[in-house]
Amino acid sequence: MAKSVDNYVERTSAKLLRSLHQNGGKAPLHQIQFTNSIIQYLLDKKLLQIQNTGHGFLLKIVE
Repeated sequence: MAKSVDNYVERTSAKLLRSLHQNGGKAPLHQIQFTNSIIQYLLDKKLLQIQNTGHGFLLKIVE
């Protein structure tokens, strides 16, 4: 069972990264339609970062 969960997380996180790449590498956090666990997974892997813009939060791909 754990293997299928890992595959789901990997596939879904790849979709989120592709989506961000298509939007210039960043997007307002409130517009992201992925679960918090997928976002946290990519944050833990240091592939994404969150930036406070003063008007909201921005999810960015780490360069």
